[in-house]
Amino acid sequence: MTNENRRLFILDTNVLMHDPMAMFNFEEHDIFISMTVLEELDSAKKGISEVSRNVRETNRLIDQIISDASFDEIRQGLPLERIHPSANKDALHLGKLFFETEPLLVELPISLPSHKADNHILQTGLALKARFPNRSVTLVTKDINMRIKSSAVGLHSEDYYNDRVLEDVDLLYTGWETLPANFFEEHGKQMKSWQDGSRTFYELDVDKDCNWHANQCLISDNEAGFKAIVRSIHDGKATLEYMQNFGKESQGVWGIHARNAEQNMAMNFLMDPEIDFVSLLGIAGTGKTLLALAAALEQTLDLNIYNEIIMTRATIPIGEDIGFLPGTEEEKMTPWMGALMDNLEVLTNAENSNSTEWEKESTQQLISKRIKIKSLNFMRGRTFQNKFIILDEAQNLTPKQMKTLITRAGEGTKIICIGNIGQIDSPYLSETTSGLTYVVDRFKSWEHGAHITLQQGERSRLALYASDSL
Repeated sequence: MTNENRRLFILDTNVLMHDPMAMFNFEEHDIFISMTVLEELDSAKKGISEVSRNVRETNRLIDQIISDASFDEIRQGLPLERIHPSANKDALHLGKLFFETEPLLVELPISLPSHKADNHILQTGLALKARFPNRSVTLVTKDINMRIKSSAVGLHSEDYYNDRVLEDVDLLYTGWETLPANFFEEHGKQMKSWQDGSRTFYELDVDKDCNWHANQCLISDNEAGFKAIVRSIHDGKATLEYMQNFGKESQGVWGIHARNAEQNMAMNFLMDPEIDFVSLLGIAGTGKTLLALAAALEQTLDLNIYNEIIMTRATIPIGEDIGFLPGTEEEKMTPWMGALMDNLEVLTNAENSNSTEWEKESTQQLISKRIKIKSLNFMRGRTFQNKFIILDEAQNLTPKQMKTLITRAGEGTKIICIGNIGQIDSPYLSETTSGLTYVVDRFKSWEHGAHITLQQGERSRLALYASDSL
């Protein structure tokens, strides 16, 4: 560890549990893994959870690095470049991986007992800082309390930033944009329009700096109330499609009508068979689940586009866990699906407002046969054909979990991801690292994907006031 220009990063266990590839994300700088971290990885390797899988992947990578290496080579540090999965290895300039090959001890404050794993990692970090005073030594951990204790004992620490999708959540793509007041003055004369059946299209010239994306919604605040969807941008020309109005009495979906412009945008994408993936972001009460379920029932029961509706969500409690749940997979998931039941009650009442009790019960039985509740724990390895999949509370999934779910989609399947990044319950996720933020950013330019951020609450005046004031 004699290269003073390279920083030395000490990885906490939770970083490797979160991202097995973390060792390769520090450019030319060196990595240090203590024996305590290796012990914690060993104790967490068993199980079928995402954390256990990540631990096993981390262990396999470390095993490849130390394979055929002598003890002297391990002491001198093993280059990370030789096992990096990138095809272009020649372009890589990675540092070395060091292990705790000898005791590294310093005196800790008496209030920090050294037998605790976190405190032993702090002790190792302080020892390395003392041994290499000319090097920048940094502890990398996703544990906020660990960073606080590290600062208190004089060891520099940082969060693991590589998993951040954006630097600031305010930069997250909303899926819609308000047109400037002079938009039609600048583009109206050269704008072409035509009809294809009941659909109306427009074409206009755009410059190279245009930042529109496929399936982005454009709305104007003028009297004309122009609302369109960007369908494509090629060779300096943008093709727009006039948006359907699902707020009209004649264009409801399963008895539900859009109450505001954002809900109307969402409904256009939910009802579009050419859109395979839709993400809906918004605070509580904006109608995300209700709109998705209404579109699912309309296209499954009435239009027969899909043969089944699958509902799932991340099972992370807000308060204390309710413990072991008996029964089948669907019965175990039922306590987590209160939002589904609440919205189904609204939808069945809206669709059958003038029906008899017998007709309402028959409709509910029909619906229950076409809706399946699944657990995310058993999604790996499955393929869903011609399904309408609704993933609720998607903000609590990691990017890797989100990829696992979305890649289950077979032919004819549509996936709807719903969530509120302001209500993340997973301990190591934030607004900028959530799997929901990840897919919103990665799908924003795909012609068969769409996203809408809903901002206006429609649940009740009480819920709206609470969202704004509490």
